[in-house]
Amino acid sequence: MAPALTTSPPTPPHQLAPFQNHKAPRSIYPDGIKTSGQHPPVPSQLRPYSDFPQEISGPTVWNADEYKNNAERWTHVLSDEENAEISAAADAFLQSGTQLTGITKENFVLPTFGPFLVTLRNELLNGKGFILFKNLPVTAWGNRKSAVAYMGLGTYLGYFVSQNGRGHVLGHVKDLGEDATQIDKVRIYRTNARQFFHADDSDIVGLLCVAKALEGGESDIVSSHQVWNVLQREHPDVAETLTQPIWYFDRKGETSKGEEEWIKTSVFYLETGDNPRVYSKWDPYYIRSLTRFSDKGVIPPLSEAQQKAAAVLEETCARLALHMILDIGDIQFLSNEHVLHARTAYKDYAPPAPRRHLMRLWLSTPEDEGGWKLPFHDSKEKKRGGIQVNDTPPVAPEDAE
Repeated sequence: MAPALTTSPPTPPHQLAPFQNHKAPRSIYPDGIKTSGQHPPVPSQLRPYSDFPQEISGPTVWNADEYKNNAERWTHVLSDEENAEISAAADAFLQSGTQLTGITKENFVLPTFGPFLVTLRNELLNGKGFILFKNLPVTAWGNRKSAVAYMGLGTYLGYFVSQNGRGHVLGHVKDLGEDATQIDKVRIYRTNARQFFHADDSDIVGLLCVAKALEGGESDIVSSHQVWNVLQREHPDVAETLTQPIWYFDRKGETSKGEEEWIKTSVFYLETGDNPRVYSKWDPYYIRSLTRFSDKGVIPPLSEAQQKAAAVLEETCARLALHMILDIGDIQFLSNEHVLHARTAYKDYAPPAPRRHLMRLWLSTPEDEGGWKLPFHDSKEKKRGGIQVNDTPPVAPEDAE
């Protein structure tokens, strides 16, 4: 058992901050908004398993069979006209001299394609939750212009948030030779290892393929609402375990002053308010990397019920998943509210060929702009979620570092 607390818990950093996140100094945060960061849920807003639906219905519930032979239902091939409009917006932004972390809808204007992206945002949040764009000319444009175009598109879907302790709002999924077995220190996106089904710390995640692997590195996605329905039918005990706030998630040292090294939370939540939807937050690497604390009795180890739940959840996701392969110039956008995603292990081409490289965006969609009503204190903030360490400024590197 974990030892009893002998002192009062530290004051949460968001209560100590010298400024509100939406009034952050523009000298540090060019758009005036700071990423909120990782936080545990508000205990009083968590609902018991008995309040969860026996079965979920609606457009967020889908089977892979509906889509695997119907790519036209989830793929949009960018036309020459659309690419020309995106290119013009990117060129204008580059000519303005504005730093990439200051990109917004107002300085990346898409008169024709922009309204389509606004409609897509609703489909990501409240519909099937995914789309694959094809044919962005990243090879011709190069990394810098491609990054501008990609982040510009992202501004129509949400607010970009920091993805790590270094403030990266433009992330890079690339094998940097780090040891994937050191899961308490290493983020798996910086390796070529398999990524199990998970959701990122944002409302929407985007991946732009700049270079492919020799083999592997393929994508699998699944409706977490369909997974929930199957769990309720086949393993209701697992479903109940996953709704309990007994899960410790590692923060791998990406913490601000006064924060704990983990977050205690659930895997499945209900929204706050009336007619709540089921929201999922999961990454098995982050629950298995905490043995450095559980071995010392600081937090409890995973119980048999939790170990079973983790295994059944992964197996169920794999069984129901839709498989897709990202080609160079493809952009995959996914909801993190009701879609889980995974990646196969991969092998890169030998040098001097480029390594597999995906640019990544984490995007926030706050409540007052149509986002889900989540049981976290920052649910109404512009840049809710993400990873924020103290007042680390946002950066948008053009390649992995």
